[in-house]
Amino acid sequence: RLLTRFPSAPSIPGGFSAEIYAAESMAADMDPWIKFDALKTPRAEFEGWLKSNRPSQVMRYGDGEDGSSPVGWIAVYGPDEFPNSGDVVGLQESWEKLLASGRLVDFQTVKELALNHNVLTGKWLMHLDTGFKVDHAWECIARATIEGKISAAKVSPRGRESDGQHVICVYNQTFTNEEQVIRLDSVIRATGVKCPLFYKPDVYTYLGIYRNNRWKLCPTIYESRFDLECVPRRSHIVNRVTGLVVT
Repeated sequence: RLLTRFPSAPSIPGGFSAEIYAAESMAADMDPWIKFDALKTPRAEFEGWLKSNRPSQVMRYGDGEDGSSPVGWIAVYGPDEFPNSGDVVGLQESWEKLLASGRLVDFQTVKELALNHNVLTGKWLMHLDTGFKVDHAWECIARATIEGKISAAKVSPRGRESDGQHVICVYNQTFTNEEQVIRLDSVIRATGVKCPLFYKPDVYTYLGIYRNNRWKLCPTIYESRFDLECVPRRSHIVNRVTGLVVT
């Protein structure tokens, strides 16, 4: 399985330009990954792998004291084959033509490009403080992935800041399938994750559409907030493109 089939999301909140976030995520994708592939690795090795690779203990830029190398991402692949990323090269060529044409760049034009080139995967994102919070959430997500409830997931290693944050990305096949997106939110919530979630199509990542982009596009298209007071407890999901409440 190709590691680069999962494009990244920015891992450090802040006010940088979209180009800075794109460069950061590309660098993470190019560095070595720590991965557990349920199709290739015996399940009996999973518990040891999980304990040895807690995101709060794996350093993004390596550790000079113990000689460890930089790590781009920690990833888990489920027992089912994940779809390929589509025609990314063709997508990017069409994107350049679109920009040169002077046409309006909005969600619909980007969606049209994604459909034309079959670049349809996407992910729910969650940002968590380093330490117990991210380690516990990642363990829950990783277990659900190994059990086949989630196709694939990844988490960023610990950055240079002692009190920094990590991002966990949980993938699905088709960002245009709203029912599928909502269903994945339910699976994530069932693992015990309660923090806010934001959904980003991979086409945005491949085209460098991050926060503070020059087209003023919101880089995520759904937002999920878990209601602890509702009975039964559930997510409130808003479509950030239309502004409509989905659940």
